[in-house]
Amino acid sequence: YQTYGASGQFTFEFDGDELFYVDLGKKETVWRLPEFSNITKFEVQSALRNIVMSKRNLDILIKNSSFTPATN
Repeated sequence: YQTYGASGQFTFEFDGDELFYVDLGKKETVWRLPEFSNITKFEVQSALRNIVMSKRNLDILIKNSSFTPATN
């Protein structure tokens, strides 16, 4: 999950090369090379669930770190 705007971006890379990303606005998988879509499939709902869980976990971490007493 990478943030490139308010909605963020879900990308999948292998060995440093991007295989695909999920267009969150259109809710579709965009393959770097169209041939990749013939080999495998990726469900957009999986990416959307992962982003929701990541944002929720980040909010919890931020909230918990805000209430940690500082030691001087």
